[in-house]
Formats: sequence, structure tokens, C-alpha cells
Amino acid sequence: QVQLVESGGGLVQPGGSLRLSCAASGIIFSLYAMGWYRQAPGKQRELVAMITKSGNPTYADSVKGRFTISRDNAENTVDLQMNSLKPEDTAVYYCNTAPDVVYGEGTWGRGTQVTVSS
Repeated sequence: QVQLVESGGGLVQPGGSLRLSCAASGIIFSLYAMGWYRQAPGKQRELVAMITKSGNPTYADSVKGRFTISRDNAENTVDLQMNSLKPEDTAVYYCNTAPDVVYGEGTWGRGTQVTVSS
């Protein structure tokens, strides 16, 4: 049974930082690229950062230079360090395999809410 549990979200002022963490179980974590996705109200879910199984990251243009993704294959975790946050970063953040949701749409976790507001 695949389980993805996101944590670390919260309310932060513009320019602030947050660190998100995702714990994965039930998947062969080290075999897959992992990603952080986000979904803002009224918008589709989008992939904002992904990291290959060997640790090479890629980022959406909207977060490049501000977000850093990392993974620990021994602990089955993937983190997202978010700096210089902007109001447009407000969304629910999820982790999953990337860029394809390999284990199916039913594997999405509850996500973690990030709100950037003064």
C-alpha cells in the first residue's frame, strides 16, 4: 500500500521560508524520480520540482532559484526547501513520483497547505 505523507506547511509572510518534507512508504523509492507538486485554488495541479533517483534536480521556471529539492534514499524522504516565498506560491503541496504518477492517481496524499500572506 502506497502512502505519501507531506508535512511542514504553514502561514508565512512574503520573503519568508518553509521546508516541506514527504515520507514515502509502499514504493520502491530509490527506483523513481520524485517530485513536489502544488495545486492552487481553481487551478490544476502542477509539478514544481523533481529529483531523479540519482539526485539531479529540475525546477519549474516559477520557482527556479528559490526552491531546492533533495532526497534521502535511505530514509525514503524527499524535501523541498522554499525561500523567498511569494503570495503566488500559496497552494496545497504534494509529493509523488515524477513526472509520471507511477503508482496511480489513488496514491496522492493529503498534501500540506502553504499560505504566503502578510
